[in-house]
Amino acid sequence: MVMRVVFVVVSLFTLVMAFMVVSHPTLFSSALYLVATFLGVAGLYVLLEADFLAVVQVMIYVGAVSILIIFAIMLSRGMMGKRTSSHNRQAKWVALASLLLAILLLYFITVLMRWPAVQAGPVPAGAIQMLGQDLVGRYVVPFEVASVLLLVALVGAIVLAREREI
Repeated sequence: MVMRVVFVVVSLFTLVMAFMVVSHPTLFSSALYLVATFLGVAGLYVLLEADFLAVVQVMIYVGAVSILIIFAIMLSRGMMGKRTSSHNRQAKWVALASLLLAILLLYFITVLMRWPAVQAGPVPAGAIQMLGQDLVGRYVVPFEVASVLLLVALVGAIVLAREREI
């Protein structure tokens, strides 16, 4: 019973922070709410006893991606001081389309999908070692491509924020 209450509280925290990401008027504050959302997701992983995923969530998303986003926002001077509006003329249409998509997805998940019951077995003894070997072996190229992409985004933000010389 206590775990359900904690799960509901952490889930509500995550949902509220995610809503604040998309509804807050300043970009920097939205990035900070994004960090809180990532921490909430890590808390959900802990509650689901997926400790490795929780640590990866904190290290990669909270530690790296969020900091990179905040640095990029800080380096682009135009976004720091101004209060940009998060609403535009199509906000009502997007809200309606999002609501219809959510209803459609809930219908598919609850009515059309047949979810088989799976009995979880014990975790193999060397699962973490195999996962680590795969991350530095078989999946090293996608991780390197992602790191180069993030580096290019940071360099692009620096170039855009730099003063123009005439």
